[in-house]
Amino acid sequence: MNIELSPMNLPHEEYRPILIAGPCAAESEEQVFETAKQLKERGINIFRAGIWKPRTKPGTFDGYGEQAMPWLLQVKNVLRMAVATEVATPEHVKCALQGGVDILWIGARTTANPFAVQQIADALRGTDVQVLVKNPINPDLELWIGAIERLANAGVHRLGAVHRGFSTYGQSIYRNSPMWKIPIELRRRIPELPIICDPSHMGGKRELVAPISQQAMDMGFDGLMIESHHKPDEAMSDSNQQVTPDVLAYILSLLVIRENTASTEDISLLRRKIDEIDIRLIELLASRMEVSREVGQFKKEHNVSVLQTGRYNEILEKRGEQAASCGLGSEFVQSIFKLIHEESVLQQTRFINNK
Repeated sequence: MNIELSPMNLPHEEYRPILIAGPCAAESEEQVFETAKQLKERGINIFRAGIWKPRTKPGTFDGYGEQAMPWLLQVKNVLRMAVATEVATPEHVKCALQGGVDILWIGARTTANPFAVQQIADALRGTDVQVLVKNPINPDLELWIGAIERLANAGVHRLGAVHRGFSTYGQSIYRNSPMWKIPIELRRRIPELPIICDPSHMGGKRELVAPISQQAMDMGFDGLMIESHHKPDEAMSDSNQQVTPDVLAYILSLLVIRENTASTEDISLLRRKIDEIDIRLIELLASRMEVSREVGQFKKEHNVSVLQTGRYNEILEKRGEQAASCGLGSEFVQSIFKLIHEESVLQQTRFINNK
């Protein structure tokens, strides 16, 4: 994938993590400035606040829109902070650019709509503003990358991604499930793209902000976007996931920031060991598939169906138990053996049909 990226040019971007903080929504001039002032005093240089809020149902607070723009500009001009807000339409983009907003982000609902992303990309042609793209609501990596590509194709090169988790059905401690494997794959596919974690929307509860933030740092993320309000219990939206600037400062003080890369000889030796084990795993898988083809020959000669559900269930159950006894996650190992079984069935089917 060929995406040309330019430096983010954010305040203190040479340090990790990049920190973006502020309330879910701009609610009043006093609320915006007081929250920003407290954040600035605690070392935060990038202030976020939504002035257009996409709400699930009508009749709920959806932001003050253009009316709130002077509040952000006061933060920028008086406190010398970079300011960021969400945009969902070309009209939002125009207003934000005219108002001097430094960073725009595209929300999860908008990222999921290629038509809307393309309209925003077209509105941004010829500009040099920083744009962050939140992951789509559903766990669709290609949709996320597609949104980034649309912006890059329009000449927007100061890009970053925001991981805010994915909607799921059923019970969960998270508001939006992290599904870390998706941003990890995004990093593999576009290694130069900065990735920022949004633990506020991911957790949905302020007590989850700290552990999720640490997980993101352990994963090598470049920064954090955290919702902070000087009186979070009085917030007009998402009050449960916002923290005070004092609490945010405490959370950040506890973060352990590990290096993204390591070049010591010790870790090189460990990596070589991993490579050797991986090679043996591949050789073992090849041997297993050879036996599967022999099973396929037996099934063909004796007119036996390829798929044996009872045997499949037995393998998953036993391997899960064996994994637990070895200190591995049962679900993790079972997911691997599901893939192995699918390949085994494919190998047998090909053998039967080609002989």
